[in-house]
Amino acid sequence: MYILSILGNSFLIFTIIVSPQLHTAMYYFLCNLSFIDLCYTSCTIPKLLFVLFSEILKISYTGCMIQMYVGVFLGGTECLLLAVMAYDRYIAICLPLYYTTIINWGVCRYCTVMILLGSFILCTIPNILKPLVFCRGNRMDHFACELLGVLELACGDIAAYKLQLFIISIFLLFCPFVFILVSYICIIISILKIKSTDSRLRTFSTCASHLTIVFMFYGTSMTMYMGRGMRFSSKSKFISLIYGVVTPVLNPVIYSLRNNEVKRAFSKILEKYSVSLST
Repeated sequence: MYILSILGNSFLIFTIIVSPQLHTAMYYFLCNLSFIDLCYTSCTIPKLLFVLFSEILKISYTGCMIQMYVGVFLGGTECLLLAVMAYDRYIAICLPLYYTTIINWGVCRYCTVMILLGSFILCTIPNILKPLVFCRGNRMDHFACELLGVLELACGDIAAYKLQLFIISIFLLFCPFVFILVSYICIIISILKIKSTDSRLRTFSTCASHLTIVFMFYGTSMTMYMGRGMRFSSKSKFISLIYGVVTPVLNPVIYSLRNNEVKRAFSKILEKYSVSLST
């Protein structure tokens, strides 16, 4: 699955970069999403594979903290990015005449900076200002240094830390998820007004891919970080595999197989390189 994630996301990034017809805001954000997924899986899975093959069930303290901080930062970034992608689809479908005016390259770059800055402020700074202190052993029942799993080993006022985590989750998970739902309610209303059935289906297919990923990513993440008591259990580590491993693998598959523009762009790339090789 890690190999599929690397190949799929790299393929999507490469196709978007070398295809001029894909140099639009939607594919710019999709390229960013694939890059985040590449970093997210590469943060934890190589170490997990090493542990599985070598059976050396150890990770250094520094390595564990890097996994946790980077993983939380990238997870928060993806939450905000998915919300921006929903806004992009809302403008494209509900306000098509104003799309190029509202969503331009300056706005895209501004959104990227704000996404990274927002995730850093909400995810990284609170952990740096209030680092965890450990006193409950050094064994963790997890595949990686997941924040909730690491928190089980911490001592001190864990209740206050969990409250802080819950408040952050409201801004990073619940609010963006509600924003996405409202955006897609408006999108569906606009799609239903289209008279042509083919146009209606074609328009909705561009949104179905994004919605699939949204429900998988937010559903599992909110179960983990906004569930009752946010208590870590053996089931939690399997839930984390969905947004940590499965979603990054499915992202490029869903967006490429369900997207005719990506398939046409990739066909042109194959034709171009096949002609170059033959000559």
